[in-house]
Amino acid sequence: MSGGGEAWPALLPEALLLLGAVGGLLLGLWSPQHRQWRVRLLATVACLGSAGAAAVALPDPAQRIFEGTWVVDTATGVVRIVVALGVAVLLWLAAPSLAGHPRETEAYVLMLLGGLGAVALAASGDLLLLVAAYLLASVPLYALAGFAKESTGTEATMKYYLMGAFVGVLLLVGVAALVLASGTTGYSELAALLPGSSPALLAVGAVGVLAGVAFKAGSVPVHFWVPDVTAGTTPPVAAYLTTIPKIGAVAAAFRLLAEPFAALPVDVPLLVAVVAAASMTLGNLAAFAQTDVLRLLAYSTVSQVGYLFMVVAVAARTDLAVPALTIYLAGYAVTNIGAFAAVVAAPAARTITDWATAAARHKWLVVSLVVCLLGLVGTPPTAVFVGKLAVFAATWDGAMVWLVVVAAVNTVASLFYYLRWIAPAFVGVPAAPASAEGPVGTGPRTAAGTAQEVRRVPAVVLHAAAVASLVLGAWAGVWMGVTSGSV
Repeated sequence: MSGGGEAWPALLPEALLLLGAVGGLLLGLWSPQHRQWRVRLLATVACLGSAGAAAVALPDPAQRIFEGTWVVDTATGVVRIVVALGVAVLLWLAAPSLAGHPRETEAYVLMLLGGLGAVALAASGDLLLLVAAYLLASVPLYALAGFAKESTGTEATMKYYLMGAFVGVLLLVGVAALVLASGTTGYSELAALLPGSSPALLAVGAVGVLAGVAFKAGSVPVHFWVPDVTAGTTPPVAAYLTTIPKIGAVAAAFRLLAEPFAALPVDVPLLVAVVAAASMTLGNLAAFAQTDVLRLLAYSTVSQVGYLFMVVAVAARTDLAVPALTIYLAGYAVTNIGAFAAVVAAPAARTITDWATAAARHKWLVVSLVVCLLGLVGTPPTAVFVGKLAVFAATWDGAMVWLVVVAAVNTVASLFYYLRWIAPAFVGVPAAPASAEGPVGTGPRTAAGTAQEVRRVPAVVLHAAAVASLVLGAWAGVWMGVTSGSV
């Protein structure tokens, strides 16, 4: 355990993200409107520097700093790298929709602060720090969700904020119950003191704290905000909201199950397993009938939380849990960002048919989409395929065979609604006549018009994500070998 003076160098990745946010805000104040892209460049450099510093520190031994409140280990290191690189990509994915916006700088700063909050969730070794991380990973995201100031975005932001505030209260109640039961907030001390405490207090505490991280992950039963916010905000922000906070929240839940909740008289792993099964099942069932591509991806992210929570449920039961967590987090981030990039690339296409029409002349766009969507299913040789195998193996080794069976059935079922998007895109849909009217406010559709516009930067992100998914899947053994440490 390190003291304050020795601890600061270990926080270099987080410091770079914070400096990027503060420096970007100051740079934006002194830059003319048409040069706000400077802030995006600075934010990108900060993210890449943070990821590089985290990669260098990844092989180092685990340590607890600031009196054990901040944990730097394999899980934290992986979240640092994935979040920093993910935010860097999402900055550029959002660039076409933010360029020229009066508050372009603020959007980039909010994205950096939200990423820092996600890292703080993963690194929290104290309940009070977990609460602070929850707020840092929430408040900037409320502003991002309604950044476009459209009616749908405003409604989505209100739903997001109100549910976040409600779950935040549950989180505080849970923390209070655990403090009453143990008299402390540190994870290490809680692990030693909680097993002999009142089961009633432990139940309230565990449910309240897990509700907080479940909300940030977008899992059942606090998932209701996910489809509305994803469909109501802009697609780049939707990609951010369904990727970055989820990574930190899953790592936070993993640490809770591995330490303070590992030996409670209340069966917390079973509760998490039930939540995992409900998330993957309800997410898939709700996605079956969706024709709006954003709502389809929204429910897809809910189902993906179920697979991620499988390894959370067995965090303290098997040594296979940490490698499984790290490969799935990385694979999910790459693939999910790629899938949303496909939506951003065709900004006027909101339905499956519209997207197929827009991509009719861009077959490589369709190929990359197929790689990403089949990757979300868990098709070889993508990264999520390796992640699912690792998660299934860890869950089986953790004596939750029934959960593996439920997950396998859901994996097969999920193929249906992904194919509903893939099939028309791959086969092709005839373009609408030049006189056909688009959705209200978009004007007429033509072969070269709004409905078939394809943006270059999001298309590049989609292609890069597809390649990265395949490369990470092929080199998953190397990645899992590097991240085979313990929490």
